[in-house]
Amino acid sequence: MENKKALLPSQYEELVGVLKNRFEKNMNRHKGIEWLKIQEKFEAKNEKLWSLNEMERTGGEPDVVGQDQGTGEYIFYDCSAESPKGRRSICYDLEALESRKENKPQNSAIEMANEMGIEILTEQDYRKFQQLGIFDTKTSSWVETPSEIRLLGGALFCDRRYNEVFVYHNGAESYYGVRGFRGKLRV
Repeated sequence: MENKKALLPSQYEELVGVLKNRFEKNMNRHKGIEWLKIQEKFEAKNEKLWSLNEMERTGGEPDVVGQDQGTGEYIFYDCSAESPKGRRSICYDLEALESRKENKPQNSAIEMANEMGIEILTEQDYRKFQQLGIFDTKTSSWVETPSEIRLLGGALFCDRRYNEVFVYHNGAESYYGVRGFRGKLRV
């Protein structure tokens, strides 16, 4: 049986080329990290490339933003200027999606992240991420919502306006053409 979550050799080469190019153009995001060490991880954890490809395919422009000193894993975030285009107009989670009786969005942030094999950013991740550049000045991104808020029907999202990062709340079932989500992946 063929593994649907594996890249063809040509896809592998193309993706690694794109990631290497982005890495080299944005050294401020990953000071002290060497590309060759990351590429070694790709060869050892090839299945993670499928998830990175999904991040790329949906407009996320994934890039390395750090390394976990405990595990040695490299951490990739979606680094597109705005919330990834292929992941907008979605509600927060499956429960919210199923609660809509009319005008349902195509999917939810949590379901898409699970399908892609990535995690949605937390509010802390998002704030740290915004220190690497200026992102989401025209869009917003769902972030992981504490269960206490979600149990009451709400969900959190963030954006950057007036050179500040803001966190907001909305009903989890809401969706807008400019709201998506950003993901992270450990390799």
